[in-house]
Amino acid sequence: MDQPLLLVGGGKMGGAMLEGWLDQGLAAKNVYVVEPFAAAAEVFATRGVHTAENHAALPASLHPGVVIFAVKPQVMDDVVPPYASFAGPDTVFMSIAAGKTIGYFQERLGEDAVIVRAMPNTPAAVGRGITVACGNAGVNETQQTQCLDLLRAVGAAEWVDDEGLIDAVTALSGGGPAYVFLLAECMAKAGAASGLPVDLAQRLARATVAGAGELLRQSDEPAATLRENVTSPGGTTAEALRVLMGEEAWQPLMDRAIAAATARSRELAG
Repeated sequence: MDQPLLLVGGGKMGGAMLEGWLDQGLAAKNVYVVEPFAAAAEVFATRGVHTAENHAALPASLHPGVVIFAVKPQVMDDVVPPYASFAGPDTVFMSIAAGKTIGYFQERLGEDAVIVRAMPNTPAAVGRGITVACGNAGVNETQQTQCLDLLRAVGAAEWVDDEGLIDAVTALSGGGPAYVFLLAECMAKAGAASGLPVDLAQRLARATVAGAGELLRQSDEPAATLRENVTSPGGTTAEALRVLMGEEAWQPLMDRAIAAATARSRELAG
């Protein structure tokens, strides 16, 4: 990057992204982190990045090319407004906070601010996240590519032109890790109910979900094909799937769950 990068918030997601950027060769001297907690700021400083307690403590000469807001949605009202001083065509603001729309940031940063809204998920902490981003009309092609490259430091990244899709993204991939963890939880409980020791059932469920996820990641086959490959006609897996794929089982339940989460995301953003 020719211009400095400014990360506002060094929590779990922001910290994971910073580690990814540095590991992939972003020059630490070109990175500024606003982090009010001294202990966290000291950790970032050991990586060679510049740290500041707040916006006021940043160098007056700083003109970042990218400003990333990685703070909790509930503190955005207090955090965002001072950064309007950086608004202009050469600076893109990117938020990774759920429920905060492009319009929200334009109200606080100015109508001329270049804004990208991104929705990551928690596997970003281990470099296996998936993020979907969209931007306002001010985002140029170079800035779009730059933001996607930054997001790919912690996993895959996709771009959509319709901001309305972000609510469904939030419901599917944003909350998706919780659904997978629930699957592992339910599998372990079912295994224990069938007679397995609780700790063994938990280890089996965890390893199975993790292993199947890695197989899915590495395979070019659709999930349906991988499922079919495991299922012998008339066998034990087929019998379990007969229950799980029933009329009122997993698919209709997941349809309702994603629809409910999508609706809630729209309510929070409204």
